[in-house]
Amino acid sequence: MHDLLPHISAQLTNVFGSLPYFMPEIYLTVLFLVVLITDLIFGRRSVKLCKIVACAGLLLVLFKDLQQVALILDGDHVIFGSMLLLRRSAVFFKIIIDLLSFVLLLNFTWDDKLKAHPKGLSDLYTISIASVLGLHLMAMAINLLSVYLAIEMVSVASYLMVAYRSETALSTEAGLKYVLFGAASSAVMLYGISLLYGFSGSLDLLGIVAQLPNVNPVSVSFALVLVMIGIGFKLSFVPMHFWVPDVYQGAPTPVTAYLSTVPKIAAFALLVNVMPLFLFSADWKGIDFSIVLSALGIITMIAGNFAAVLQSNVKRMLAYSSIGHTGFALMAVVTFNVQGLSSLTYYLAVYALANIGALALASYFSNIAEAEEVEAYKGLGLKYPVASVCFVIILISLTGIPVTAGFTGKLFVFSAVYSTYEQTHSIWLMALMITGALTTVVSLFYYLKIPLYLFLKRTENAEVPSKRSYNLLVLAVVISFLLVLLGVFPNSILKYL
Repeated sequence: MHDLLPHISAQLTNVFGSLPYFMPEIYLTVLFLVVLITDLIFGRRSVKLCKIVACAGLLLVLFKDLQQVALILDGDHVIFGSMLLLRRSAVFFKIIIDLLSFVLLLNFTWDDKLKAHPKGLSDLYTISIASVLGLHLMAMAINLLSVYLAIEMVSVASYLMVAYRSETALSTEAGLKYVLFGAASSAVMLYGISLLYGFSGSLDLLGIVAQLPNVNPVSVSFALVLVMIGIGFKLSFVPMHFWVPDVYQGAPTPVTAYLSTVPKIAAFALLVNVMPLFLFSADWKGIDFSIVLSALGIITMIAGNFAAVLQSNVKRMLAYSSIGHTGFALMAVVTFNVQGLSSLTYYLAVYALANIGALALASYFSNIAEAEEVEAYKGLGLKYPVASVCFVIILISLTGIPVTAGFTGKLFVFSAVYSTYEQTHSIWLMALMITGALTTVVSLFYYLKIPLYLFLKRTENAEVPSKRSYNLLVLAVVISFLLVLLGVFPNSILKYL
């Protein structure tokens, strides 16, 4: 007992010393409990109150994130016994996650089909806050235990969000598929974690790297591939993409907007935390994961963009396009340098903003004209000119055409990859740039389908419901303005990254 006391004292000192660097997550935990209790006390009448509490709480969490910028000026901070790492990239990823989550929480009650849920949306706000907490942990995790717990926290919340509209067969089917694929990928990842622990006797990634000289590199490479499968499930790169089209189509549109943006950003943050530890270790003799990620990026860009061309459902098309964007973002990851990380952060932020805008407008046209398929958009451009023009701007940004933020984001990624190519002359980086350029051209064929039907196609039936969704329209206008503004003045954000 006396031998344990010094260890307990040291651990308590470490925990209390870590708390100042964990304040946003503490606020999120408190916010989760407050929203949950509000829902339990007021029941179905608490939707508006839960929304106000959740959104106001997220703004407070965002303020605490901004305060952490000052904490990282003196370097990185390893907290809670090497479970989490607070560093510059993690703070900026958390800021982006919280900003986008705030917008998405506002969006939940603006979708008519989701709003009509007989049980109300109070539970959805509680689940969303729990998910954001898991996303924060993903952005900082550097221990295999914290990696697994963070991914599972986000996954369980995501399962519930996808199947929230359980009264519809499509949503129930999407939720079931998501759970099955997620459970399988989690089991595979957990097996990889158990192998790494068995090889090294540690769950700490730094401790595992220290044991590399004593372990067969093939065995460690195999275990890391299994862990990558779990992370790849969140990133949705090929071949871990099978769940995406059905789940995105079957989930409520605001939930689709959530799944296609913030978990993906947190998964990229996690990938950036984990892989460099092995790639840049002098003792690493296993698989060159920069080549693996390059190959995955090439295949993912090709599969996502060419599959999107064949789609007629708007949400399904955007699902495949998000797979293509994942492949493009992997271009920035494989540089594994500061310029690549900055371009990755900027690209993910502007992609997520544009994707939220596109899905908000998908909700808008679904609300006013029950338009789910691209053909249903015939002639709506002249009836709803503001929404249609915003849709064109957002799709142009997703394509990567000047003068939008999507163009500058792709330009920065290409610049980072080319700079690295000049130093390494890697054939894989050249292949990534060629594939990225070609698939950007391919994306024109499906992104411009929507403007084509909006403005150039005519329909015999000119009557559409006169209902309006002004909140979604305002959101689309704001996002369109930001995309153009960031496209013209990208340094307004880039100088901070």
